[in-house]
Amino acid sequence: MAARVNPMLLDEVEHYGAQDVSKCYHCGNCSATCSLSKDPFVFPRRYMRYLQMGLQDRLRASLEPWLCYYCGECSDQCPREADPGETMMSLRRWLTSQYDFTGISRMFYRSWKAELGAIVLVAILTAIGFLAYGFHFGGGNLAIYDGPQAFLPAGSVHIFDWTMGTVLALLLSINCIRMWYFTMRDERSPQVSAGSYVRFLPALVQHFFTQKRYRECADKRPWALHLVMMLSYMTMLVLIMFFLRAMQYGPEVRWPAHVFGYLASLGLVVTVILALRGRVKKDTPLRKHSHESDWMFLGLLLFVAMTGILQHILHRMGLPAAANITYVVHLMGVVPMLTLEVPFSKWSHMAYRPLAMYFARLQQEAYATAAEAPAKAADLQLVT
Repeated sequence: MAARVNPMLLDEVEHYGAQDVSKCYHCGNCSATCSLSKDPFVFPRRYMRYLQMGLQDRLRASLEPWLCYYCGECSDQCPREADPGETMMSLRRWLTSQYDFTGISRMFYRSWKAELGAIVLVAILTAIGFLAYGFHFGGGNLAIYDGPQAFLPAGSVHIFDWTMGTVLALLLSINCIRMWYFTMRDERSPQVSAGSYVRFLPALVQHFFTQKRYRECADKRPWALHLVMMLSYMTMLVLIMFFLRAMQYGPEVRWPAHVFGYLASLGLVVTVILALRGRVKKDTPLRKHSHESDWMFLGLLLFVAMTGILQHILHRMGLPAAANITYVVHLMGVVPMLTLEVPFSKWSHMAYRPLAMYFARLQQEAYATAAEAPAKAADLQLVT
């Protein structure tokens, strides 16, 4: 089947942050210098070419943009300053919009005003909803933080969390299925057996929790920063989803639960500040260009971490009214982050990248099996 060409593809991807793609003259330095670029997944040269040619379907079926961790070495070595590393980052944003069936990702990545407006709107609605519940529908008391007649009882918040989590999981799951369909069911993709999906499933878990491929880059510091931030966020998410009652208990400290919250909060604050500092200083190729979504992601994450810490301190100090108000402010950051950032923006990469590593392992196995088949047939003919 002939490849369809979208002559406006390069212009479209530029809205997602691609820089100077037209400068690339395909010398291959970028692919040669990348420690992660290995057969059969060689990048980024091929994808610079796809962009220039407008091969939208081939780009949408590709896993390679997710296999790149943007160490910036390719951009440093580019003689034309075409910035292939930033192009791969832009393609990840573009692919996120392709997987998303709602069109929200596309809107966010193409307009920071739309993303910021959505965050502010959801934050305001969150405040109105929780204040209305606390003052009128829940029968709570602003001066009570935990226990009977609490302003925002843990049980009610817990139900809200699980309802929101279920909806988000459904949305993200649909997008992940679309990713699988585009990348694994494309006519140019190798055929993968059902048994392989099961056999290599541990690779999905391994890449999610360790980001081990990132360690293959020459500079290990971005890997450590990325890993601590991700694990800190996941720890807080688990604590809130499964141990909310223990986290809200007080003013005494429940160390078996709270110690994990303290470590996760510290990890979030430190890594976010370091990431923001790097983007301000632009001291590495990775930080040279910052998309508006990067700033909003980091700013919202820092807001959630700091308000959560303040809420906890006020509760332990015996100031329940102040703790309750801070809790509402905290939720004004948490709800937009979970409803907007996780399924439609930067945090969705936590799902797509490990899936890409998993799918790449499946395809690599399928390519190897297909290559072995002719050799085995030849051996059989010699024997017979």
